[in-house]
Amino acid sequence: MHPYQTLIYLAMFSSGLVFFFLTTAFVFSQSANSTFAQNTIPKSFIVSSLILFGSAFISEKILPAYLSHNLKKTKSTLLLTLILGLSFAFLQFLGWNELAKSGVDFSGLPSGSFLYLLSGIHLVHLLGAMIYAIVLLLLIHKSQKDEVKALVLLTNPYQRMKLELFIVYWKFMDIVWLILFGLFLWVL
Repeated sequence: MHPYQTLIYLAMFSSGLVFFFLTTAFVFSQSANSTFAQNTIPKSFIVSSLILFGSAFISEKILPAYLSHNLKKTKSTLLLTLILGLSFAFLQFLGWNELAKSGVDFSGLPSGSFLYLLSGIHLVHLLGAMIYAIVLLLLIHKSQKDEVKALVLLTNPYQRMKLELFIVYWKFMDIVWLILFGLFLWVL
């Protein structure tokens, strides 16, 4: 196994543990008279969840486009995944605004703080993936201008692994969000 693969799998495992312990603390921070019972999930969270779920299907098309040596399609699919990720991030900010307007704020109940913390930590992890997507897009863009660089990009197993790791991490973040969203639906 390549060291980068080991690194990303260890990072996902440790992130998974962080999310597990924070979600456990979130669940146990609920009180019987919590103000969450009076609130509903922000509509922005619902839309952002659908967008992120759709991005998982889009990201699945990156590797087949790469393997068919279609750099243009690889780039456009990766760009669409990035745009969906940015849309998700924007909607998260709108969701936090909706939460604040409904009386759930970061400084109130511990469960409210955990809600912001969990969604915020997820967003930070996703931003890391989006930065990496930009790096990959720049690499593909530079390679498209030069046939030799394009050939190297398309035949180098290391370049393929970089795309595969991006897809694996992106799907991991999708799964984490869907679990968090399910938890938020259960609590709110």
